[in-house]
Amino acid sequence: MKDNEGNVIDIQLKTVIFAKKNKRVIKIGDLNLGEFPLLLAPMEDVSDPPFRAVCKTNGADLMYTEFISSEGLIRDAAKSVQKLDIYDYERPVGIQIFGNEISSMREAAAIVEEAGPDILDINYGCPVSKVACKGAGAGILLDIDKMVAMTAEIVKAVKIPVTVKTRLGWDENTIRINEVTERLQDVGIQAISIHARTRKQMYKGEADWSYLAEIKKNSRITIPVFGNGDIDSPQKAKAYKEKYGVDGLMIGRAAIGYPWIFNEIKHFMATGDLLEAPDMVERVKVARKHLDFSIEWKGEKLGVLEMRRHYTNYFRGIPHFKPYRTALVTTDDYAEVNEILEDISRVFADEVL
Repeated sequence: MKDNEGNVIDIQLKTVIFAKKNKRVIKIGDLNLGEFPLLLAPMEDVSDPPFRAVCKTNGADLMYTEFISSEGLIRDAAKSVQKLDIYDYERPVGIQIFGNEISSMREAAAIVEEAGPDILDINYGCPVSKVACKGAGAGILLDIDKMVAMTAEIVKAVKIPVTVKTRLGWDENTIRINEVTERLQDVGIQAISIHARTRKQMYKGEADWSYLAEIKKNSRITIPVFGNGDIDSPQKAKAYKEKYGVDGLMIGRAAIGYPWIFNEIKHFMATGDLLEAPDMVERVKVARKHLDFSIEWKGEKLGVLEMRRHYTNYFRGIPHFKPYRTALVTTDDYAEVNEILEDISRVFADEVL
């Protein structure tokens, strides 16, 4: 094709340049998260600063803390207050709170803002009985009016962006997630992450992302919608992005002991090729980094003890590994753990993973 002056126009090149200039960037408030951000899900007893450190290094774009009890913050409970710890290297980072009393949640939100996070997130999705059956977490899905009222008060209480993580509904008969998203957007939240299961499902059965696709087709919804549930491979991440049209993905259980999943997803989406799985030297290197940060943050005794839950995942699927796994989860001595990790790196150096 030629222009009016007879010059040849490369339509394909111009289309590519135009597309690059007009790619949508996902934002929460003033935070630029890129074109398709990958979020680290808030996971109790998992998403602490040491774990977030290795996930950030391996490609997570936005991370959330473990959920924090609003009542615990108000009472200045040591465990709750410690969860407010965030570090500059992990930004952008959100602090997540839960509770069932509007006044307590509003007060806790103000405490969270003082800790300096980039985002305040509200947990409306935790399914465990000790939380949900007291009207907090996913329990509030049985009272949508209260959910909206609580969110409105929290938005008014802070100046930082407020986001929400929730589920489809309490059970298959109470799914109102499209309406919920509209109403929460109307009172001021700036993004929503949806675990595509009901509370009744817990973590069982298949997540139903069709509801997320409906939300993305809703012309009233302008905030980013992030999908969560069942994303455990680069192939599935790409397929779900294309099929359901979400603005990004929140990765939870698949990242435990495998923080490489973030970069693997990004690489596959960009190139269509799979990165090689991390070899044993790399696995030991990251596990040791995780351990060292755990000790720095929690002290040696607790750091060594609480790191035990991660070793099975770091070394999942390694043949003849059971004696080493047993040794890792039974010793309380930091130096001994390091010796075991060094031995693993040497013995399994040539293992094809």
